[in-house]
Amino acid sequence: MFLDLTQNTHHNVYSYLVGGISPRPIAWVSTLSEEGVANIAPYSFFTVASCNPPVLSVTQVNPRDKANKDTLTNLQATKNCVVNIVSEELVEQMNQSCANYCAQTSEFDAANIDKTASKQVSAPSAAAAKVRYECTLRDIITISDEPGGGKVMLLNVVGIYINDDVLVNGYIDPTRLNTVGKMGGDYFSSTKDKFVLKRPQL
Repeated sequence: MFLDLTQNTHHNVYSYLVGGISPRPIAWVSTLSEEGVANIAPYSFFTVASCNPPVLSVTQVNPRDKANKDTLTNLQATKNCVVNIVSEELVEQMNQSCANYCAQTSEFDAANIDKTASKQVSAPSAAAAKVRYECTLRDIITISDEPGGGKVMLLNVVGIYINDDVLVNGYIDPTRLNTVGKMGGDYFSSTKDKFVLKRPQL
């Protein structure tokens, strides 16, 4: 099968993108609304955009029923958020937080997620997340306003919390962090099975 997307947009293109580009890291983004409601939601279109300066990239795929999800609405209003990293023991709460709650409902409360105050931003953090990136809004790049279109949130990292339990010799040990990844459909992946490849030396 080959899909020529220059001729027409196949209606299953989303499934072919997320099914093939996997596993994807999950940004569990917490924000605070203008009314003070604490929001937290997972995004799997997520990566590092720059290390100097430190910038993260999180993409919203536009919902069909409204212009923006609560995360982006809150981020535009308050200009800050926290990107919480999802370890395997948090996966059930993370999954529950992606239910379609109304804007007045805090996912922290609905999914029984303990929160804690952040150091440098007003958005709360997920207390049990072993790595948390406190961020301010750098820019929003709109790829498309259409349903299914993308809006890229570029986030300046202003502070990093790292639980001492995942540090070995000053570095984050992936065997202790045990992150999860998003795959196609309802599938997730763990990082329990790992292997090492040394970078080639020429």
